[in-house]
Amino acid sequence: MADRHVRRSGSDYAHALLALLPTGQAWPRDIGSALSRTVAGLCEYWGFVDGRAADLLERETDPRYTLEMMSDWERAFGLPDKCLTEPLTMEDRRKALMTRITMLGGQSREFFIALAASIGYAITITEYRPWMVGIDRVGMTVDPYTGEQPAARLGPPENRFYWTVHVGLARLTWFRVTAGETGVDPHLRIGVASDLECLLRRYKPAHTEIIFDYSASDAFSDPMAGTP
Repeated sequence: MADRHVRRSGSDYAHALLALLPTGQAWPRDIGSALSRTVAGLCEYWGFVDGRAADLLERETDPRYTLEMMSDWERAFGLPDKCLTEPLTMEDRRKALMTRITMLGGQSREFFIALAASIGYAITITEYRPWMVGIDRVGMTVDPYTGEQPAARLGPPENRFYWTVHVGLARLTWFRVTAGETGVDPHLRIGVASDLECLLRRYKPAHTEIIFDYSASDAFSDPMAGTP
């Protein structure tokens, strides 16, 4: 931090106050005199106030370092985020605050992929467009515009308003004998990334709809994933 407050101790204030008092035998400046000790004691408070003011000016006014005023910063920027319900460390809270302050927004895939990465998720995104005569051809597997898969899809023009988010990690909870109830608990429960879904739905373009896909999760690569 380049800007620093000039800190003054209680003794600095005592020295200044003694210099402003009248002179004469009734106003002794000797170390140990009742006047000097009284002034020194009173000025310790001003030294404390000065230090606290310096803390506020140097640290608490900067969201990257704030500690005592973190709740005030969060209230000003609509934090803590209602999408993130798990307890956060102070460093996590600072990171979320800086992200909220510096976020410019966007509608690109890169923006949403980075947004997911900021809370610990690796995702990929598939966008769609309707099949168009004269541009697409039967059997085409690569989009002529982007060079990526998949290409256009048969369907109504509204296809362009949907996009799929492929979540790279899912929480799997398998049925357990003695722990589950037959006929009530499913064989497998796939935990959704509720915090991720909440954030993406908040920032998505208003005219679009998101489909969340957990089938490509890394957890499914291991048949024993989620087992004790």
